[in-house]
Amino acid sequence: MVQAYVLIQTEVGKASTVAEIVSKIPGVIQAEDVTGPYDVIVRARADTMDDLGRMVVAKVQQVDGITRTLTCPIVHL
Repeated sequence: MVQAYVLIQTEVGKASTVAEIVSKIPGVIQAEDVTGPYDVIVRARADTMDDLGRMVVAKVQQVDGITRTLTCPIVHL
């Protein structure tokens, strides 16, 4: 199992709608709208890194209002 934070930039005024929609995607643990350089931060999990990448590209990035994502895998050192 792998987990990651997905940092999302949205169109102006779309953060709360994007967070609500993304929170319903299977594999998303939590989605919160925030202030700062990113508008929504998502915590997600998947069985493999490839599955995580597929979820971000095929599901998260397809949500209307998202302009950019940055995926940060969680590591345990």
